[in-house]
Formats: sequence, structure tokens, C-alpha cells
Amino acid sequence: MRISTMTFLTDESIGPVQLAQELEQRQFSGLYLPEHTHIPISRKSPYPAGGPLPREYGRALDPFTTLGAAAAVTEHLTLGTGITLVAQHDPIVLAKQIATLDHLSGGRFTFGVGLGWNAEEAAAHGVDWPRRRDLVRDRLAAMQALWAPEPTAYDGEFTHVEASEAHPKPQALRILLGGAAGPKLFADIARFADGWLPVGTHGMAEDITALRAAWAEAGREGNPQVVPYGVQPSAGKLAYLRDQGIEEIVVMLPSAGADEVLRALDDHAQYL
Repeated sequence: MRISTMTFLTDESIGPVQLAQELEQRQFSGLYLPEHTHIPISRKSPYPAGGPLPREYGRALDPFTTLGAAAAVTEHLTLGTGITLVAQHDPIVLAKQIATLDHLSGGRFTFGVGLGWNAEEAAAHGVDWPRRRDLVRDRLAAMQALWAPEPTAYDGEFTHVEASEAHPKPQALRILLGGAAGPKLFADIARFADGWLPVGTHGMAEDITALRAAWAEAGREGNPQVVPYGVQPSAGKLAYLRDQGIEEIVVMLPSAGADEVLRALDDHAQYL
């Protein structure tokens, strides 16, 4: 089982260059970064985990720039977003950013996609909150048209792109959708993605069965990838996940200085 990591890198935490080098030296599989452009102080949207919103949410570095720095100092470490708030992006620009990062990293990028939870943040980007799922579907379809081998037009409800030259092309881009288990999400995964990026491991066996059924119903071959995210590892939990066919997990690192993060890495290294 591959052990990847996630953390909030901020202007107060360990830097991406040092972290990426330490991860590769210890033979961790990958580094995933979340995204928040800003956090309105009105705080109308409750923090999904409950309680006060952690400080690092309002200080997160841009994931694409940060992962570019990590790519430049590593050779094998996979790089991903967990997750990109696609509704908050121009899809043509985002497609170029992703393809460029994938190209410069030698095909090491995983595109984690999510709907988001902070309505105030999304509103500043002009997102109609109740329709954000439709918007994300539309933008993903437009981006995939731009990544097609030949110039491909896309005419959707929110996005229109003429058949265009758009390079570089992603090499073997993996797309994982995040979100709570359910028919809508699983149908979207079967339509647009390579798998699921769930938070935690609760109910995993039942959810994987439902996802595989949706995958087969959509005519997809094989099985979708499932990459549990933000996992607090233990020997028993990893054994359970292996039994479910899980090949990669993403463990959580503290958003902190180098000393604390490296101690956490050394603790997680026992599971490699």
C-alpha cells in the first residue's frame, strides 16, 4: 500500500521544498495539498469538522504554485490537490495550469476535485451555491475537451470553448472526486473521473460496493480507484483497507514548523 501525505502548507509552516525532499528521502508516495483562496471572516458556513476553523485555512498557499516548487526538487514523489475548488476557477486557465504542472513534473500530478463547503468563499468567485455541482460537471467536461488529443469543441451550459490548440497535454492524468458517498457523487465519478477521494474510512466497505456498481452501470471497465484522505493510520486500519482493495492512503500531517512535521513523518514511516 502506498502512503501519501496531506497538509496545509502556509506562510507559517514548513516550506514545500524541504517537505518534498524529506518525503522523497523517506520514500513516502506523494504530497496532496488543499485549496482555499480566502476565508471570509463572516464565517456563516460552519466548519465541517465542527468547532472553530483552524488558523491554517485562511493562510493556505496556492496549491499549484506550491506543488510546482515541490516538483522541481523531486523525481518520484507524486503531487496532487486534495481538493481543487473547480467552481472557483476559469476552466480554460485551470486546464492549462494542470497540464503544465503535469508536464513539468513528468506526469506525476493527480487532480483532486471537490465542490467545496464554504459558501461565502465561493460567492466571491461568482458561484451560484445551489448549482455548484452542475458548474463543476460543466467545467470538468470543458477541461477534458481541452486535454483531448485533437482540437475538440465544448458547448455547455456555463462554458463554451471552440476547437482549439491547447498544449501541453497531460500525460496520464488521474482525476479523483472528493465528497460524501452517494448516488450523485458516484455517478459523477463514473462519468468524469478515475476514482474517489473520500475523507476518512468510515463505512468504506459498503461505499466501495456502491461505487463499483455505479462504475459498472456506466460501462466502465475494471474498478475505480479509492484513495482515503486525511487518514490517521494504525496497523489495524491499514489491514482493513488492504482487504477492501485500497492501494493508496493519504495520511494527515500537522500544519506546523519543520520540527513538528518531521516528527510526524518519522512516526508515520513505520507503516511504509
